[in-house]
Amino acid sequence: MKKKGFLLFMFAAFILVLAACTTSTGDEGSEGENSGSDSEAEATEENSSSGEKVLRMNNGEEPTSLNPPVGFDAVSWNALNNLMEGLTRLGKDDTPQPAMAEDWDVSDDGKTYTFHLREDANWSNGDPVTAEDFAYAWKQLLNPETGSSAAFLGYFIEGGEAYNTGDGSAEDVAVKAVDEKTFEVTLEAPTGYFLHVVTNPAFFPVNKEVAKENPEWHSEADSFVSNGPFKLESWKHDQEMVFAKNDEYWDKDTVSLDKVHWAMVNDVNTEYQMFESDELDMTEIPSDMADQLIDGDNVVIEDQAGLYFYRFNVDQEPFQNKKIRKAFALAINQEEIVNYVTKNKEEAAKAFVSPGFTNPSGEDFRDVNGDLVNFDPEKAKQLLEEGMEEEGYDELPPVTLTYNTDEQHKAIAETMQNMFSENLGIDVELANTEWNVFLEDQKSLNLQFSRSSFLFDYGDPINFLESFITDSSMNRTGWSNEEYDKLISQAKKEADEEKRWEMMYEAEKILAEEMPIFPIHYYNQVYIYKDDVKDIVRHPVGYLELKWADIQQ
Repeated sequence: MKKKGFLLFMFAAFILVLAACTTSTGDEGSEGENSGSDSEAEATEENSSSGEKVLRMNNGEEPTSLNPPVGFDAVSWNALNNLMEGLTRLGKDDTPQPAMAEDWDVSDDGKTYTFHLREDANWSNGDPVTAEDFAYAWKQLLNPETGSSAAFLGYFIEGGEAYNTGDGSAEDVAVKAVDEKTFEVTLEAPTGYFLHVVTNPAFFPVNKEVAKENPEWHSEADSFVSNGPFKLESWKHDQEMVFAKNDEYWDKDTVSLDKVHWAMVNDVNTEYQMFESDELDMTEIPSDMADQLIDGDNVVIEDQAGLYFYRFNVDQEPFQNKKIRKAFALAINQEEIVNYVTKNKEEAAKAFVSPGFTNPSGEDFRDVNGDLVNFDPEKAKQLLEEGMEEEGYDELPPVTLTYNTDEQHKAIAETMQNMFSENLGIDVELANTEWNVFLEDQKSLNLQFSRSSFLFDYGDPINFLESFITDSSMNRTGWSNEEYDKLISQAKKEADEEKRWEMMYEAEKILAEEMPIFPIHYYNQVYIYKDDVKDIVRHPVGYLELKWADIQQ
């Protein structure tokens, strides 16, 4: 087994230099079955006979959207990060490198960035990538009519939050095309990790002229234009995508692969069978086979900055009561879930911010703030009794735990169902829905109690913590706390790093005390690769990088 070294989030001066990246919830699959296709068979034939290098992968499911401001989840990022490119791109060492911007200047006050785009930066249709393409895309991200879950990332930009919340206009957003190849952005406050933030697919450009002519340009292969290492050659919705090397890409000589075939199979057991039958070049490990496979020679385990967790809807009974929420949280044994259910060597989560974020003194955030959510069935029973008494319940209202369709989500949910029965004496119903339906229901607060996940967008704990301020699009619990909101607001403006980290420690403790969410495990990435597959990069946030990938023939 190969294990890559843990990626520490370090500071240059007082700023984090190594960033992770995020998606919000859809890290794994939803409904749909596909046990292979003619295209996959053709890919095998191409590799063996024509000398063409074709990588065969599984995306799990249909991307939510290939419109950069909208596709804010892992199943969209897998495609977007290889079809598109932003001002900066995470390198092999997970730090930002020049991409569409060959260089940039930063003002003395640290607030204004001036990016100089490459002269040879072009779209796949031959159009030049312009500063106006970035201005157009970033304003689309912040436009309230877009409804982007990623819009909060644009709040770093002066006027961004006001526009997104309806208190300002697009003209107030401080992004502008100085000329065709010069793009300027002014921030609300100095943000040392801004170059990490803009590696996120939400900040990729959109070809303004193409989008104005066809607002649905991103929905089909024949209308899609890309500016990254690959272009979208074909797209059979809910079945497969085929990427081809983009000859208009400025760094095309670095790209070794000729094509990438993506299946859309949401069952890990099926994915593994396809790998075994040479229909795929890599696979995740089915949970029921982890014991026999995880120490294999071609297994790669990489750390990932993120959290698998559950959300309570505090607007629905019985989870309006804090003690009942805490009772449910303390009734779950996270160690048993990672040891006997997921079995992929994840770390059980006893708090919310994942390990790997280092403060100005060199201490890990997780070590400083310690364990905040510990399995304690006796305390859980006591809290449940107290909460029910406070609400006047003789009997707990019915509880339904909802997850998006996936075998591992199902296994975790069933284990939790048993723990609630054993440790609290209550029966919890289970329900599952296809990913897109699940996501919309969760955003609309239609779900009482539901699974979730978070992958970091950039290398700072505030990225996770800010998700749970009042009315955040990422909150999805109905929970609101004035003290918490104030701490997050102050932390985002505080220049003194020690004070800022103290505010974040305190904010996380409030989450544990109020428990609108509770943690299960921190993420990692575990894959088995074919012998000839080389140099695939998986960034801590979950961005998949195929720019340097190769198949050694």
